[in-house]
Amino acid sequence: MMRLKGKVAIITGGTSGIGRRMVERFVEEGATVFFTGRRAAVGSEVAKLTGATYIKADVTVEDDAVRTIGMAAKVNGHVDVLVNNANSPSGASRLQDTPLELFDVAMAYVRGAFAHIKHVSPLMRSQRQGSIVNIGSVAGQGVGYGPNNYSLAKAAIIHLSRCAALELGEDNVRVNSISPGGIVTGIFGKSFGLDPDAADASKERMTAVLSKVQPIPRAGLPDDIASATLYLASDEASFVNGADIVVDGGMIRGRRFSEVATGAQAMRMLLQ
Repeated sequence: MMRLKGKVAIITGGTSGIGRRMVERFVEEGATVFFTGRRAAVGSEVAKLTGATYIKADVTVEDDAVRTIGMAAKVNGHVDVLVNNANSPSGASRLQDTPLELFDVAMAYVRGAFAHIKHVSPLMRSQRQGSIVNIGSVAGQGVGYGPNNYSLAKAAIIHLSRCAALELGEDNVRVNSISPGGIVTGIFGKSFGLDPDAADASKERMTAVLSKVQPIPRAGLPDDIASATLYLASDEASFVNGADIVVDGGMIRGRRFSEVATGAQAMRMLLQ
C-alpha cells in the first residue's frame, strides 16, 4: 500500500526483535528509514538486508539523539516519524533487593525517549506535522506483568506520551504509545542474563509459554506491534493523539474463561 511513501522515519532499537520488524515493515511501506542500536555488526546486517540506514547510537545519550535526528533530517530536510522503541530488560527482584543502578538503567530509557522527543519536536513543529510513537508495555498498565523497575519505566513512557501529545498536538504533531503484551523476542533471555546474541537465538523457546498467557491462543509476534506502529505513523491515524493501543491478545483484561470455569468447577466440588 506504500502508506509511508515520502516519509522519513527514525526507529530506535532497530537491530533486533520488534524494532527490526518495524524497520522491515516501514521500508516495505515506502519510508526512508534510519534506525539505531549499539551492536554495529547486527545493525550493518539489517541495513544491508533492508536498505535502511543504520546509525550506531546509545539512546540514553543525548548527544547521540541529536546526532541521529540531525542525520535523518539532513536527507530531505524533514523527519516525519519517530519511534522510541529501544528499552532495557530487567531481572525480577524484591524492592529491597533491587540495586538502584538497575533502576537507573531502566529509567535511562525514559530519559532517552524524552531526549529524542525534545530534539525532534522543533523540526516537527516547524513542519506542522509529524507522528511520534513510544513503545510502552502492559507492564506499565498494571502490576505483575514485569519487574518493578521495568514496570515503572514503561508507565513513565505511557504518561510521557500523553503529556507530549497535549503539548505538540497544537502544532499537528501526534504522540501516541503502544503497550505490547507477551511478544516473542529476545528480551526474555536478556532479562535472565543471556548476552544479546544468545538471547535472540533463544526467543523461539518462549513461543509455547506465551501462547497460554492470554485469551487468544498464540504468542504475540513482532509483526503485531509493527502493524500497530505503522497505523499510528501513517496518515490513517491523523486524528489519533494521546492514545495508548494495547496489543496483548486480551491479557490484561482478566482471567481466561477456561481458567475461570475450571476454578468454578473445583469450588463446586468442594462445596458438595
